[in-house]
Amino acid sequence: MDGCRRVLMALLIVSSVGGALCRADVLPTGGARPAIPLKHFPDRLHAFVWRNWELIPLERMAEVLQTTPQKVRDIGLLMGLPPQIPPPAEYQQRGYITIIRRNWHLLPYEQLLTLLGWDAQKLAFTLREDDFLWIKLGSLKPACAPIRYAEPNEATLKRCAEIREIVWSHFGEALAAPSKPRFEFFTETVMDAEAVEDRNRNGEESIRFLYSYAGLFGDPLLHPELDPYPDLLLRRLSQSGVNGVWLHVVLSQLAPSDALGRPTDDHEVRLANLAKMVERAARHGVSIYLYMNEPRAVLASLLEGREELRGVRQGDYAVLCTSAPQVRQWLTDSLRHVFENVPNLGGVFTITASENLTNCYSHTRTATGCPRCSQRSGPEVIAEVNAAIAAGVRAGSPKARVIVWDWGWPDGTSAGWGQPDWASRIIELLPDDVYLMCVSEWGKPIARGGVAGAVGEYSISAVGPGPRAQRHWALARQRGLKTFAKVQVNCTWELSAVPYLPVMNLVAQHCSNLSQAGVDGLMLSWTVGGYPSPNLELVRRFQQRPAPTVEQALMEVASARYGAEAAAEMAAGWARFSEAFSEFPFDGSYVYRGPSQVGPANLLYLEPTGYASTMVGFPYDDVNGWRGIYPAEVLAGQFEKVASGWREGLAIWKKATGGIEGPRERANAHSDLLVAEAAGLHFDSVANQIRFVLARNAARSGSLPQAEADAAVATMRAKALAEMQNAERLFALTRQDPRIGFEASNHYYYLPLDLVEKVVNCEYVLHGLSHQTQD
Repeated sequence: MDGCRRVLMALLIVSSVGGALCRADVLPTGGARPAIPLKHFPDRLHAFVWRNWELIPLERMAEVLQTTPQKVRDIGLLMGLPPQIPPPAEYQQRGYITIIRRNWHLLPYEQLLTLLGWDAQKLAFTLREDDFLWIKLGSLKPACAPIRYAEPNEATLKRCAEIREIVWSHFGEALAAPSKPRFEFFTETVMDAEAVEDRNRNGEESIRFLYSYAGLFGDPLLHPELDPYPDLLLRRLSQSGVNGVWLHVVLSQLAPSDALGRPTDDHEVRLANLAKMVERAARHGVSIYLYMNEPRAVLASLLEGREELRGVRQGDYAVLCTSAPQVRQWLTDSLRHVFENVPNLGGVFTITASENLTNCYSHTRTATGCPRCSQRSGPEVIAEVNAAIAAGVRAGSPKARVIVWDWGWPDGTSAGWGQPDWASRIIELLPDDVYLMCVSEWGKPIARGGVAGAVGEYSISAVGPGPRAQRHWALARQRGLKTFAKVQVNCTWELSAVPYLPVMNLVAQHCSNLSQAGVDGLMLSWTVGGYPSPNLELVRRFQQRPAPTVEQALMEVASARYGAEAAAEMAAGWARFSEAFSEFPFDGSYVYRGPSQVGPANLLYLEPTGYASTMVGFPYDDVNGWRGIYPAEVLAGQFEKVASGWREGLAIWKKATGGIEGPRERANAHSDLLVAEAAGLHFDSVANQIRFVLARNAARSGSLPQAEADAAVATMRAKALAEMQNAERLFALTRQDPRIGFEASNHYYYLPLDLVEKVVNCEYVLHGLSHQTQD
């Protein structure tokens, strides 16, 4: 988390108290603004039906609109949509974030609740607790009048006919052709021969753990049907060399009581289901680790009369002060209870200075407002929390590991978490038997497009380790502590809409560097990047001793995946992809706020929306919000470099795949080519969108000479045409591969029909530009 994430933490504080509330003071509005009009549709009614056609049954849409399913069906068919195939209930269960996001500018809360089948409390909880969803949506709910069914008038019928003609002319019968169902991520595959020989073993093998590719942020321990780790995924991960996975939990839900002594409902059920999950994972040689970001803050009203427990307050919430011995004892006792009841858990990893509000120094450098912690140092408090957690884990299961992450610890550097330098003192105070984990690439100096910067977020384009991790590992080793590297090897927020990026040279070099650095374990993903991929197979190669060279590892994986004859050419494609991706204009503002995740599905606007881009939610047309440290022209130029180099890599692969003969090798090459082509479309689309917005803003300025104004309009037209082509191609790819467009904590960024909508949108833009030219 760089400066952008630190801003996020401030937004969390503001959003917890700011803005009016509706529905019995439950749902936030955040200072509502008018929703963005979708002018390429006849009206919001038709936009609503289109956007929910692939996810919501006709009956539920009809309930929202207070009409009949037949009327809803007629609207869809009038616009040229194929007959609806009733969406499985799984789509609403596993894709609720996609549903919320695509209706955010269409429906008021009341109708959104009907669409979801939720009550206001459930939606409020989801907005608050589901991986910063309220922040991702912009910390405001656009003002939307209710949508009701109305019979189409002549103008509506005319526009529907135009849309139907656009859809048919661009997609024809392909729109109704069968496609792979969404969420069908894992298929049975033939194991590589050597994968059987190197199955994971329990014991002293170095830890390599990650998050589920398709895990939900709900409560899978209470609702086993939400299982984030089905057997097929565990088997595929094990084959890829992964021997651990992690699970998001809230400690008070697993303990007999919370820190205030209130009994916890269903904790025994959760522990029993956790034990079953642990046992099932162990059959695949995989251990489960728990994410500890504790103790969670509580409503301040619950601490009235309990001043001995109340710490720092933020908004409506107050910290359970860990300087109070009874709070630390609750941490220790609760974890002992968990690990006594589930003794085969792999362990925990901790975050103690970021994410949720936990200890009095988790979101502040001063602990102002706490009479105890404000008199103590931040390092002392943070180390003490980690010690209490470690004591509980050790008491319950001596073999379990405790991994302490330095995420959020001030380190005295501008590229890290700033002043003062707490990290070195925290490391001095940690218990003797923990691992210290650092993000490998943090602090790595980079220069892209002539702009100097430093890595302050997860990155694959910048190869670690950086100076921050190296310094902290050295301090840990002086203490006799073991070390961990936190890396991303599949994908990052640089691009998370594909399961993995085929930039194997960058991944291999990072693995080689870490092998030489002598770290004792690897965390291979945050919530993004957990797919069982060839990238993970590459990581496994570097666990061998002696470790291979970068070139040896690449050729071994290429030969195993594509066959010996095609290996060299496929590896040449990896090299070109890696070279191109090294030009990625990395910056925290861009990776969080730019349009990379939505890619060709992001709409074009003839007029500025006036909306600011949001964290991996809505990029809108906010180029100034996207660009971070880069001038907009440089940002566009860098993405043009990435896209151009990526096309060269694709050309190498397309030539090489023609000669691959084995069925398994052909299937691997086809799968990897789909993913790579989708990634390339995203990169190209970002460049197009930046150029379009810059040209639009210039044309609207009114200050350009006529020739320059005409050139700006010509650029807009060219980029709209290019975006239309990208959307058409990505439509074909995503219908073949349901992994494209998905990420676990955001669900589907887009669905196939969103790409058809983009074509309709581009045609609308082109029509508008032709009228501007005539005028």
